[in-house]
Amino acid sequence: MPPPATTSSNEPPPPLSLTPALMSKLKPARIFKTAVEQPTPPSPGSASPRSNQLGPRQISGVCFDDRGDQVITAAEDETFRLYNCKTGKQVKILYSKKYGVDLPRFTHKNTAILHASTKEDDTIRYHSLHDNKYLQYFKGHKGRVVSLEMSPVDDGFMSGSFDKTVRLWDLRSPNCRGLLNLPASPVVAYDASGLVFAVGVNQYSRILLYDQANFDKEPFMTIILEDPTLSLVSYPPRAIYMTSLAFSTNGKYLLVGCSGDAHYIMDAYDGHLLAKLEGHIGLERRKMDIPPSIEPSRGCSGEEVSWTPDSKFVVSGSLDGRICVWDAQNLPVKEKPVDLKAAPLCLKPLTVLEGHPGPSRCVKFNPRFAMMCSAGAELAFWLPDQSGDPEEIAKELLKKK
Repeated sequence: MPPPATTSSNEPPPPLSLTPALMSKLKPARIFKTAVEQPTPPSPGSASPRSNQLGPRQISGVCFDDRGDQVITAAEDETFRLYNCKTGKQVKILYSKKYGVDLPRFTHKNTAILHASTKEDDTIRYHSLHDNKYLQYFKGHKGRVVSLEMSPVDDGFMSGSFDKTVRLWDLRSPNCRGLLNLPASPVVAYDASGLVFAVGVNQYSRILLYDQANFDKEPFMTIILEDPTLSLVSYPPRAIYMTSLAFSTNGKYLLVGCSGDAHYIMDAYDGHLLAKLEGHIGLERRKMDIPPSIEPSRGCSGEEVSWTPDSKFVVSGSLDGRICVWDAQNLPVKEKPVDLKAAPLCLKPLTVLEGHPGPSRCVKFNPRFAMMCSAGAELAFWLPDQSGDPEEIAKELLKKK
């Protein structure tokens, strides 16, 4: 007869499942006010080196390692900073003053990252955090790299650039192993199996799905991103500018992050537009008081929207610093064929969290723990407030009676 189940004090607590109530209770547990080094103010009478339109320097990229133990930030002060998620402390600061740093991405080792450059050239750099050395340079792009993703299953990775190309690489070789020429600047994403990747092509509102093993062949599927509700706002409708793509963990949905005031969820199997996520202010501008441009642009968008690890919720930053959470558990089911004139389900946020002073440019959820990280001019770690709501406690007591 098996012994009775007892929980020893050494055993880890059961994992928290993310629920609407828990997402609504996220609170900033730690705020790093000095996560970005601001320039010294100019002496009176001298010209400011930084345009007033740009505002303070900001964190431009955030990435968790595979285990969720560490998070790294890249910022406009040309530093990347490593933080321990369990202790909530900064571990180290590394500088990249010569090349700049953007789009930090952990490899499958938590001691090494890939990052894009912002100065000198458009090379992707493979950097050891352990001894602060470059391990490899990946040269080839002739324009700024705006999308960089690590394969979820091996040492392959993929980059998209303003030079209108997507390049496929392997950490073990400095030479590009695949090249896709496109008509406009792309954004890229792998699905969770690493067998399929998506390429979003701006100006054409197309998302191309490729088989990883046959990327030199035609895409096996082309999804058209067309939102008929935009023509109700202005005519001709303002174009959608895609700045990020992310598959849900089951591979069924594709989250399309945009620089405008809406993100979209597509059916990755059939190409239907399922939902339009509204309620935030897009990051096409850097500050609220700057008027939007006539032509849509990337702005400082790209890292602000992501799935939670269970793909039940979507979190996104906003130009006003707030963080929106949408519940994506009850998306509509649509039958073939795709109807581009059918309006998507407009989802309003489940909850809006009061976030940062200035824009919340980066919002990512920890892959293993109920912890969220958001960043702009400051960095914040969010945890669910476990102290019970007095009304809920009263209800529970009444139930027990």
